[in-house]
Amino acid sequence: MKTDPERFIVDNTSILSPPHVPEIRLRLATEAHDLWLKTEEELEAIGLPPPFWAFAWAGGQGLARYVLDHPDVVSGRSVLDFASGSGLVAIAACRAGAARVLAADIDPWTETAVRLNADLNEVELDFERQDLIGTDRGWDVVLAGDVFYDNAFARSLVPWFRSLAARGAAVLVGDPGRSYCPKERMEPLATYEVAVTRALEDSEVKRTTVWRFLP
Repeated sequence: MKTDPERFIVDNTSILSPPHVPEIRLRLATEAHDLWLKTEEELEAIGLPPPFWAFAWAGGQGLARYVLDHPDVVSGRSVLDFASGSGLVAIAACRAGAARVLAADIDPWTETAVRLNADLNEVELDFERQDLIGTDRGWDVVLAGDVFYDNAFARSLVPWFRSLAARGAAVLVGDPGRSYCPKERMEPLATYEVAVTRALEDSEVKRTTVWRFLP
């Protein structure tokens, strides 16, 4: 039986504000482990990935906080929120006055999650479900929260981010100390202590840095 994404998301999340970004409301899982298991049981048969869209990850919270506190970074500019997940960072960019915001993620359910969350916050943004690594549409700003968790994925991102930065884009990354974060290729802009859940992380607070990629 086909599972309806919107119904599943509404039934298995609550409307909450991430601890570090209380201005924004999202549909989030309240019991991470239970939702993870339910997703595996109900959706594994149709090949859907784990519900990363149901959590406000530390890197995204830190990056969203930075954008809201420094609206000049995105105000009046075109913005890509890469690997958008819940859409938290994209929504923050909209709130901070971005001219156009594109949220992109390859997870087939993220589009629904981002749409529901954008509606909750009364913002308008675009969404694309495709792998944009290596592409350049002239975005002024590229935002990426918590993307350096996997070695192969990180190695694919570094040359793309460097290329975007080299032609003048502001490439900002929120990272809570993931193993494959290329710190030597970036400059730190801000650091936050972000509350997270032990069901997903190894602590209740993650020290999260917002970095700017160097060309």
